[in-house]
Amino acid sequence: MSRETIFRAALSVPPFTSPRVRKGVIRGRRRLARARRRAYEQLGSEKLSRPALHDMDRKLERHLPTRAGFFVEAGGYDGYTQSNTYFLERFRGWRGVIVEPVPELYRECVVERPRSRVFNCALVAAGDPAETVSVRYGGLMSLVSGSGGLPVGEEEHAESGMQFGWDESYMVDVPARTLSAVLDEAGAPGEIDFLSLDVEGYEASVLRGLDFERHSPALVLVEMHDPAAVREGIEEALGERYEHVEQLSPLDFLYRRRN
Repeated sequence: MSRETIFRAALSVPPFTSPRVRKGVIRGRRRLARARRRAYEQLGSEKLSRPALHDMDRKLERHLPTRAGFFVEAGGYDGYTQSNTYFLERFRGWRGVIVEPVPELYRECVVERPRSRVFNCALVAAGDPAETVSVRYGGLMSLVSGSGGLPVGEEEHAESGMQFGWDESYMVDVPARTLSAVLDEAGAPGEIDFLSLDVEGYEASVLRGLDFERHSPALVLVEMHDPAAVREGIEEALGERYEHVEQLSPLDFLYRRRN
């Protein structure tokens, strides 16, 4: 029996099966998808290597430098699914820093992104005294508890990220760090070409943890689930040093450093 047949059979396991079994199926699905994708990539094919939502990786190409650059992605998930930087790393020679607070996703991200430094923490504002932060796991919709900035409650938001009933939400405490502290540890270059920010309503706090005198990305892409509620605070955190360039999707706003 082939691995693919075994995997398809596993998907037939009913949703009332134990969480441990369901987690195993999800991990197995990721491994199979990764193996297939790597095979295509080794042949030079980009067919499976543009995972960004709303075709974002293609839309960004006209704004990003053609040389190999340096990125920062906050909200890395498993390193592949809906990533705005995966293609840059695999096919354009970029390297960078990825931050993912959920431990199980962090481990997947480390395997998926060998050219990146991956950090397991939640990003907070400078001066925040908390050593840890509570994160509500919600798959692609995981979020810092109490972050706000969403059109629905955090429990409902997290539940919307579950994989067709196979996964379930939970709370986990993770280290709290500022983005500049992470970049210092990573030895990030003085010129950061691109920051992708997908933190489910916590964007302004993350930006307030970035020392723009030392770490000032040339381009900043911010996902906003409720622009009317959060955009003003995000642009205040970015300050006059940035200007809005383009809205690239219903949720994604691109900013460029002036001068």
